[in-house]
Amino acid sequence: MEDKLHANGKILFVNKEYIAEFVYGGIDGAITTFAVVAGAEGASLDLTIVIILGLANLIADGFSMSVGNYFSTKAEQDNFEKHKSVEYWEVENLHGSEVEEIREIYKKKGFKGELLEQVVEVITSNKDVWVDTMMKEELGLTKEEKTPFSTALVTFISFILIGSIPLLAYLFQVVTGSQSDSLFLYASLLTGVGLGIVGALKSYVTEKSILWGILETLGLGGLAAVLAYYVGDILEGLLSTTV
Repeated sequence: MEDKLHANGKILFVNKEYIAEFVYGGIDGAITTFAVVAGAEGASLDLTIVIILGLANLIADGFSMSVGNYFSTKAEQDNFEKHKSVEYWEVENLHGSEVEEIREIYKKKGFKGELLEQVVEVITSNKDVWVDTMMKEELGLTKEEKTPFSTALVTFISFILIGSIPLLAYLFQVVTGSQSDSLFLYASLLTGVGLGIVGALKSYVTEKSILWGILETLGLGGLAAVLAYYVGDILEGLLSTTV
């Protein structure tokens, strides 16, 4: 099944390097929007109110999440560049101690004697390689190649795309003018399909079984929906008796 997800550097229609952003944006979008729909259903709100609340939540939360992703990615890159500048300064001004640090790093990896000295000489002969090695081996930092804007954009698109699924049945009824007493059932089924797809993609990111990824995602979405439904039901009951 996993092989069917992979094609030309993509999984389904998402570039592999952005799978994490797409997955977590999609999960958050589907669960939060479905929770709004479930809460509105539990409170027996009108169709138009369900759509207004769902769309408002979809846009506001999607934008908020993407902005948070932008600043998080930017902070990581700024932190990387700050430490990189420090390492260049130390290589220039604390040459001896920095050479010794390289020696200690590779001594711990099992290098010794003449081979160890050759490794140290090769690395310290190129300032860029030297700094890059210190960043990875000493600080455990690697440069994030994805830009803050691209990660934020993928997160927002995923949030809107997957997060709109719980509203499709309601929007369909408004557009077509049809009538149905099973809108919440249809919304639940559609959301289940959406969460299942995202759960399968999540399995790629976490390297777990696809079945487990789907069940885990569906379980979290179902729990959020149940909580929201009964909160809406309880609040509707309380408010109706006090008004």
